[in-house]
Amino acid sequence: MTAQKTSSSKKSTSKKSTPKTTTSALPFAPRVPARPFVDPTAVAVSAPAAKPATTAAVQKAYAAPPVQSPSNTLGDPTQNLQTFTLADLAQYTKEGAYSLNASKDVHLFYVGRDDVHDILKHILSRVSISLYLNMFGFDDSELNNILMQKALNPSVTMLITLDKSQAGGVHEKALLEADQKYNLAAYNTHFVIGESFTHQISHTKGFVADGRIAAEGSTNWSASGEGTFVVNGQAGGAGYKAQNNTQSVITDPDTIVRFQTELITEHMTAQSQTKPASTAKALPLATTPTPATKAIQAAIGKSDVSGIPTKSTKKKTTAK
Repeated sequence: MTAQKTSSSKKSTSKKSTPKTTTSALPFAPRVPARPFVDPTAVAVSAPAAKPATTAAVQKAYAAPPVQSPSNTLGDPTQNLQTFTLADLAQYTKEGAYSLNASKDVHLFYVGRDDVHDILKHILSRVSISLYLNMFGFDDSELNNILMQKALNPSVTMLITLDKSQAGGVHEKALLEADQKYNLAAYNTHFVIGESFTHQISHTKGFVADGRIAAEGSTNWSASGEGTFVVNGQAGGAGYKAQNNTQSVITDPDTIVRFQTELITEHMTAQSQTKPASTAKALPLATTPTPATKAIQAAIGKSDVSGIPTKSTKKKTTAK
């Protein structure tokens, strides 16, 4: 009996002496000095809205499990979008297949019914050429991880546009701060935060990947926005939430070209809003002609290439 009491007391003592570890590091702060990122299998549900957001709550929401999910193929160069068809995404639908008369150019997926989170990971993790994206609600740590990985790849051209009002939210702000801390040069090269041309919200929610696939819909990038599947193969599980959202994926070439052009325009508009007012002013027209311009003036005998009358033209006008 004495031996048993002694061993149990030792156990209790060892438990009490174990210190509790706490951290205030930003979500996805670099754990190692180089890539790749460690990708989570799912995005945890945020703290209830009734409770005030804290750094600890954000840290918990974006804790990164060490295991990469199957749909995320980062680090595998053999996985790309060169042979992509919409049939590749049938596995993420509730039925696991499309109807026989389904379109080969566009398919509409439903949040809470289809695995939209894995659909997005499947496409974005396979980008190898270019990505043009504008996202209103940017609050998905795993998709952000994929984008930052692509930002560090010099062979990928990427423009990311985010909404100014949403970027101030506690979770999105913390996520972007972590990106800047990880690699500020990559973040500043590819990301821009702004508004529409008329200074309204930048409400586009879509992207064009490798010039081959467009995605657009009402889906914001968040746990409830995508209806993140927290149980393998089915919707549901503890804390599962899903908004009424849709996500279309399009392979029609005309739509892709037009949408990509629009996304570039929206990025340039947001980027221009970050420049000082003085840089937006037009440079003055040149008044001193170059030798080549003088030769043209001599041939025309009226004005220079900018439309400014030459000295000889001014004298003739005055004489008249």
